[in-house]
Amino acid sequence: MSSIRIDGEHLTLEDLYRVALESAPAEIDPAARQRMLASRRVIEQVIEGNAAVYGVNTGFGKMASTRISRDEIRHLQLNLVRSHACGVGEPLSEPVTRAMLALRANALAKGFSGIRPIVSETLLMMLNRGVHPVIPAQGSVGASGDLAPLAHLALVAIGEGHANYNGRAVSGADAMQSAGIEPLVLEAKEGLALLNGTQAMLALLSLALRNAEIALATADVAAALSLDALRGSPAAFDPRIAQVRPHPGQAITARSIVSLNRGSEIRESHRSPEKDPRVQDPYSLRCAPQVHGAVRDALAQIRATVTIELNSATDNPLVFVDSAEVISGGNFHGQPLAMAADQLAIALATLGGIAERRIEQMTNPQTSQLPAFLVREAGLNSGFMILQVTAAALASEMKAFAAPHSVDSIPTSANQEDYVSMGMSGARRLAPMIANLERILAIEMLAACQGIDFLAPLRPGPETRKAYQIVRQLSKRVDADRSLAPDIEAVAKAVSDGAFAALLG
Repeated sequence: MSSIRIDGEHLTLEDLYRVALESAPAEIDPAARQRMLASRRVIEQVIEGNAAVYGVNTGFGKMASTRISRDEIRHLQLNLVRSHACGVGEPLSEPVTRAMLALRANALAKGFSGIRPIVSETLLMMLNRGVHPVIPAQGSVGASGDLAPLAHLALVAIGEGHANYNGRAVSGADAMQSAGIEPLVLEAKEGLALLNGTQAMLALLSLALRNAEIALATADVAAALSLDALRGSPAAFDPRIAQVRPHPGQAITARSIVSLNRGSEIRESHRSPEKDPRVQDPYSLRCAPQVHGAVRDALAQIRATVTIELNSATDNPLVFVDSAEVISGGNFHGQPLAMAADQLAIALATLGGIAERRIEQMTNPQTSQLPAFLVREAGLNSGFMILQVTAAALASEMKAFAAPHSVDSIPTSANQEDYVSMGMSGARRLAPMIANLERILAIEMLAACQGIDFLAPLRPGPETRKAYQIVRQLSKRVDADRSLAPDIEAVAKAVSDGAFAALLG
């Protein structure tokens, strides 16, 4: 497997996904190594001088005015890592932890942190050899960066804390020794450089974005199946409608659904007013391009924000080699990511909400023109009645999850850090929202395929039929009541794995 070059400038989301999900190796680019050496020389000059520089020869946060003697500079960095490693809660997943290692190494490789190359190289050795720090998920307010999560990562890098190695929970010291990695001995500025950054929330947001993009493509497939099951009109997807309101996402969704439904015998059988007197479909069908499209445009904006952050210097202070200055600022503040996480949460809740409405349309005999609750002998059988209830429960839970986090703030560090982003909590809530959405989409496709079965011998188009066949490989038609919980989970896994999204190419 080819190695990912880490240079602080060119990391892509696709590179990150390879590292986090496929265990692709990563290595420091030689040019980045030279930049780190140059910035390190500036810090060494500071140490030799008398000027007070935050985090190099001063305390941290509210204690920034406390001067630290040259003899205690190393001890200062060690104390910083140990004192900040006080996260709580369930540990972050292995993919998130791997993403954090790569992202922090990349931010340091940019050459504005004043650290030795060995710091980034150690993080990449941990990544490549499978030393995964145990990082509690809770404890970050999103400024000054993700201090507690990154401290737990740094703790293992110095041979302390806890890690997972070769599938076993071990001490950080044992993990590093077993992997043949020399623990870091932190020099001036290096503990602070490891902790000041947005890489925990960025890792969570980046991986959530990937899953959201898969779910969005799947939602288009699910809507196309539902359009057939409900014998909906293709008129709403006419490209001229999108041309006069040219939001890019709307046009893409309309084209996708048209392509998926092309050749549908069901659609053709209901084209004429004589055969189907309905003039317009419900919004959940007719406005799918507008709603899914708005989500698509939001995800594009989130991708742009995340892509910038991937290759940004986010610690403090920053070292500018050209002028030999060390400047304190606030690039560690997570507000851009916190707002992006809120936007993604709203987008996910939107997709879940409209999909649940299509499920209701299909299970309700007053709107579906299909047997009640999609089952014969309704009454004796409840059919899909409770699947719609489950979808409703999941959709409503997503609405609560979608409440914004980025408008919240709580002062910390004796009011020195008085306005924070809450970006970490905003990013943490995305994974359960995606799980809910995947199950709602699974229920929609199960319902749509059941509805299509009632319309036989008419068949959906060739592309939509592929989605139908994936569902039917995992869940047989419901002829009499049975527990459909396993079916939901099986189809939801196929959603997560990208089986339906792949149909759109």
